[in-house]
Amino acid sequence: MTRNDEEERFNEIEEEQYEAEAETSAELAATESEAPPAADAPTPASHPQSATDEGPYVSEDGALMGRDFVIPGVDPREHDPYRFHTGRKRDHGGEDAIEIIDLVKQFGRARILNGLNLGLPENQVSMVLGPSGTGKSVLIKHIVGLLYPDSGDVLVHGESIPNMTDDELFEVLRQHTDKGEEEIGEIVNRRLKEVGLSEATYKMPNELSGGMRKRAGFARALVLEPAIVMFDEPDSGLDPVRTALLCELIREIHAENGGCYLVISHDLNTARRIADFIAVLWSGKIVESGPKEEVFDSSNPFVNQFLHADVSGPLSMD
Repeated sequence: MTRNDEEERFNEIEEEQYEAEAETSAELAATESEAPPAADAPTPASHPQSATDEGPYVSEDGALMGRDFVIPGVDPREHDPYRFHTGRKRDHGGEDAIEIIDLVKQFGRARILNGLNLGLPENQVSMVLGPSGTGKSVLIKHIVGLLYPDSGDVLVHGESIPNMTDDELFEVLRQHTDKGEEEIGEIVNRRLKEVGLSEATYKMPNELSGGMRKRAGFARALVLEPAIVMFDEPDSGLDPVRTALLCELIREIHAENGGCYLVISHDLNTARRIADFIAVLWSGKIVESGPKEEVFDSSNPFVNQFLHADVSGPLSMD
């Protein structure tokens, strides 16, 4: 299967996921254009308008929200959907292993990433946090080359992932070894022991619990000591104790091996336990990013609300 085949498959899945919301947003936009609200009509609290009426929001690529695209969770009548997005990146004191530049991805009418910019530091555990459905998993699929961006670029150690041929990408992702069978066995056993699975060496996959499968996947990823390791919601489906143990394991292995670790999640406890660097993603763009302590102390209304699970603020149930 080629990367184009994978792209088509993921596009179909993502388009189905966002299709209903896109249709609802389009209906709202049509209603707005046919019957504008009275001047004294109150603005819905969940979708505040900007202070000045400058017409529909126009993205950096010239596309008009409501006509050319919709942003999941954002009223298409919104004039300034990114007023809380400073894009501020606080200095992390090192080099970036991964750089995302002006990344745009749209499925049908639903624009999931809208000019996203982000740098993920070398030799740190980075965490991308954000509300459900805001594009975190779509972002990680671009980093590993499972999705092509509509525009923008993804650089991994300076190499452009979207501009690679299938063969070049597979060479980056594929790892080889010339180690002998005995040495391979020692490495495998050591990794299984590190993740607490030394007693499960001979179990079949269907004999492993959900938590054990997560740890087995982690061990498999670590066998050849990769420079970059990515986790897409590793704490999903785990009880609090096993989540804490998994977080501790990630920190321990990273301390031993180094490299760029990227964790996608919306769990605040996981962020506090393992992250060195945090980026907050909302509506397809990074609101703010930087060292964990600084981002948790941010005065940005959205960042402060999300990272402290406050019911008051820009984010609502809509």
